[in-house]
Formats: sequence, structure tokens, C-alpha cells
Amino acid sequence: MQFSINKRDGAARVGELILEDKKILTPNILFIDTSRIKAPGFAECLITNKNSRTEKISIAIGKGAFSSSSKSIKGALSTNNFLVYPKDVTKELHLSSIGFNKKIFKCYITPANKDVIEDAIKENDALIFIVANALQMFSQHSKFVDFIIDLRREIGYQKLMHVPSIGFPSNFALLSYMGVDLFDSSTAINAARNDIILFPTGNIDKNEIDEIHCSCPICHRIKGNVLKMDFNMILNHNYFTLANEIKQVRNAVSLGCLRELVENRVRCDPNLLSILRILDFQHYIFLEKRTPIIRKKKLIATSKESLFRPEIKRFQDRLLNRYQKPNCAKVLLLLPCSAKKPYSFSKSHRLFRDILHGVKNPFIVHEVIVTSPLGVVPRELEIIYPASKYDIAVTGYWDEDEKKMIRYLLKCYLDSNVYDSIVLHLPLDIQEFVLDLLKNPIKTCIGKPTSKESITELFKVLKKKTIIYDFVKPSKRAYENVKGLASYQFGKEIAEKFLIDCSIKGKYPYQKIMYNNKQLGMITLNRGLISLTLEGGKRLAEYGKYWVEIYDDFELKGSLFAPGIKDSDESIRIGDEVIILKNIKVCAVGVAQMNGEEMRESLHGEAVKIRHRI
Repeated sequence: MQFSINKRDGAARVGELILEDKKILTPNILFIDTSRIKAPGFAECLITNKNSRTEKISIAIGKGAFSSSSKSIKGALSTNNFLVYPKDVTKELHLSSIGFNKKIFKCYITPANKDVIEDAIKENDALIFIVANALQMFSQHSKFVDFIIDLRREIGYQKLMHVPSIGFPSNFALLSYMGVDLFDSSTAINAARNDIILFPTGNIDKNEIDEIHCSCPICHRIKGNVLKMDFNMILNHNYFTLANEIKQVRNAVSLGCLRELVENRVRCDPNLLSILRILDFQHYIFLEKRTPIIRKKKLIATSKESLFRPEIKRFQDRLLNRYQKPNCAKVLLLLPCSAKKPYSFSKSHRLFRDILHGVKNPFIVHEVIVTSPLGVVPRELEIIYPASKYDIAVTGYWDEDEKKMIRYLLKCYLDSNVYDSIVLHLPLDIQEFVLDLLKNPIKTCIGKPTSKESITELFKVLKKKTIIYDFVKPSKRAYENVKGLASYQFGKEIAEKFLIDCSIKGKYPYQKIMYNNKQLGMITLNRGLISLTLEGGKRLAEYGKYWVEIYDDFELKGSLFAPGIKDSDESIRIGDEVIILKNIKVCAVGVAQMNGEEMRESLHGEAVKIRHRI
């Protein structure tokens, strides 16, 4: 038996479970298969009480704790037959089931009690952990979220989690985002018994609609006439809906856009929205650790929940606690965002930059973009995800939460980054809620920021403000811009030391970091971060961060896979630049495909995509 993870997005994973030459992808659905309820033909894995040979992966239900059954069922995967029992029993009763359940082959039913998690998983080699009373606990949102997060932390990255009796098409995305791998079809069966038709956007009573909006084989056959649907028809429709949605979830994980699907689904159910908000507000560290530093897909921010995404909060946290503005920049120029990203490639920002470079001392000015959902974005960070790839509805109306977020970030930014003067080239709707935060700002926006009057005023003010300072060379400003980016990526202390005696070559955004004619790294539009060379890796190694240590006898060929890793820096995130150490010496550099914690735990999978090796 083997489980390996192929793709990650948040705590969700697309994995491959192999058992006796049978293979399925996760997340997936365990379809109940009994003498009364048959699993559909397309089911890939079963949960059954029958002794039968099958081409599908199956979990056999047999004798177990809290059960009077004496029936013993054989299966490659087996568990006891009581998946649901009261949550609020005594701790002693929970503990009494642990000893028995640990004898069950590869499946373990864990009590939904935080006090016994540690005892439950200690010396437990089970592959699948089943939450015994998920159905009861699901209605207690805070306790449910806390328990699922705690369980995922404790069982680690290489185990699977199954929450029985609560998986609906509408919540597959959210539960997968929390780290759940397996669901079951009991919800589809119970819904069909009550004439409830399942959809990803919610559940509908058969008797409340005139026409069914679905094209599955069942609904196609009855041509939308919902009155013709009996129990078996509803059940099979529900099965198709379950299967289609779980594929949608897997695709979203693979594409790196699961969060967008989650936000779409939770809008239909206040209970799901409550769970997502608890997850965002109370478990940011858990989510951030599992959220990639960079992704290819655009971040779509279409709801208030987008403001609290882990990658958004991480960007803001690094801006305030890591980022260092250019020392030579004395004049702050506040600009609006643009629809096109990165901003520099938009028509409006090309116009702003032309004006700026039209004055005699342009590098004394520091451009900072005011935007939602990020807050404030210094120009040199515009090529870093998520600033480089996001989209948001533009209406001219600012939500109160957006105003509060922007005000907080702008105030904190100005508290730690001091300028001699501030030029405010923002439209009136933004000026209204940021003006009181600024000390003697010079307003240059007349109507639209790109109007002829606004551009003329901006040029006049910048010309007057910049000429009073000593001239700043382009090379000096390029160096300080890269140092600002490096401080965001590695931290202030490392950035300062990493760039000592270096020079910057090339034209933005494609720039090389050079030291004594040796290249330490390069910045490209594709990644937005500093990509290290071996020389750069050797310099970074001096500071004890972003390292992965491999075994002394391990020979590095191609990508670095998890079995070769001896230890790793826990601060590593997916997408980070990392150095590979062997016998305390740098032997390669590359891009992390797992976070540092998972690298240490994993027995399978690509951990680092190698760029350069010795």
C-alpha cells in the first residue's frame, strides 16, 4: 500500500492511493455498497459489509468497539462497523476504544475529542483516520474546525482523513481545503430518501421545483420532468453530482485555484461561510504554512472573504515586518492600481512612469500603489505574487472592510518607512478615507488620475520636489530596489548581508545580481522572486535559512525527492528558493515543491525542483 501526493493547494492535496495494484486519486468518495444499496458502476472505491472480490479499492466494515456485531468481514482495508457514536461521552470511554481500533488494519476510527488525539495516533500505523462522530460535531462550527485542524496537524501529511456522513457537493471544496481526503455516499442516500436533490450550489426538495436543471444521464432521460423522479432516480442523480463535484475539486487543486471554488460554494450556505471565517481568522498559521508563495493562476477576489486569504495576509505581514524601502527615496508617490498586472505594463502606469522619468532626478521618488485586497504595494514588489496576478471588481465604491484594511496597512507602512514629503495622486474616492493619515500631502489628482490636468499637475509637482535633492544614480536605485525585494523574500538581515558589494545588471524586471563578475541570482517576470545560482546559494547558506539537508550517501540526480531528505528548515514554503546541503556544503539550489515540515515527514514525492547542482 502506498499514498503519494501529486498536487497541493492549501491543506488540500491531489494524491494517489495504490493498494494491491488498484489505484485511485484523492480527494475521493467511498460509495456505500450493500445488498440493499448498490454502488454506481463508476465508483472507484467502496465501503461495504460484503466479503467480495472487486476491482475497486474497498473498506470492509466488521466487528468493532461500541458494537454488538460478531460478524467478521475480510478486506484489504478494514475497520469496525460503528462509524458514528455520540461525541459527548467520557474521555475514559473514548480511550477504551483506542486499543481495539489500533489493531484494525490500516483504518482507524478516531474519537472527535481533542483530549485524546495524541493517545489515538501514538504508535498508530493506520493509513486512513476516520472521524467517528463528524456528523454531530459538524453543527458545532468552532469545535469542528479546531478538531479537523488539530487532527491534520497530528497525523501529518502522509495520512488520509475521512469524515463520514457530512460530505455534500456544496462542501467538498471547503472540507478538502481543510485537509479532508475521503467522503462517502451516505449523504446522497439519505437525501434521496427524503426527495432531496443534491447540487454543488445547495440541495433542493423535489416537490419545490418544476424542472430540474441538470444534464446527467438520469435527468437527461426524463427531460427535466422532476415529477418522474423516484428514489432510485434521485439517488443516481445524487451519485453523479457527488462524482462531478469531487472531480471539480481535484481539478481546482491541480490548477491552484481551490480557494476561488471554496469562496464560490460557501456563498450558498451560511454554515459553510461560518466555517471558512473561523478557519481564516483562527487558523491562519496552519493555512499559511500550506499555501504556496507563488502560483500560475490569477487570484480572483470576488467576495469579502478574499481579503482574508492566507496569501493576502502573508503579503501584508511581510510588507510590514520584512520589507525595507529604498534608502535614497525621499518623496512618496501614492498611485491607484490598474486592471492590468503587473501595474507597470498598464497604459495608466506607463503614463505615470513617463512623467516620473521626465524629471531630472526621478530616483528620489518611491511609487507605492494603493489597492484592494492587498492594501499597499511598493513598485519593486509588483512582480511578486499575489501583487502580480490578482483581479477584483472595480465599482468606485469602497467597502468598509476594504477601507479599514487599507487605512491600517498605510498607517503601519508610514510608521516604519519615513519620507520627507508625500505626493497624493489618488482619485477622490480613495482620498476621502486616507487623507487624514498623511502629513501635509500634495494632491495632484484633478478628476481622473490620467486626465490631462492631473498629469500636468503631477509633472509640475514632481519636478519641483525632486530637484532639491542630490542626484541619485540609476545603479544605486536599482540596487536598493533589489534589496527591498530581497528583504521581502528572505528578511531584512539576510537581504542586507546577501547584497553586500553586489551590483545589479539588466533592465527591469529582468535583472541579475553580480558579485566580482559572478552571478548570485536573477529576477524574472515569471517568478518575481530572486532565483539563486550556486554562488548565490553558497552566500545564502551562511545565514542558516531556507536550507534542505540530504543524507551523506545520497546521490542527487534530477529533482530531489523526499526519501533523500535528512532535515529541512521549517520556514520553507512551496515555491521558495532553497539550498541543498550535503556534509554542510551547498551541492544544489532549486525551488521547493513541499513546505519544510512536509519534507521532513514525507516518504514519497518531489520535494525540490533542482535548478543548478554541483
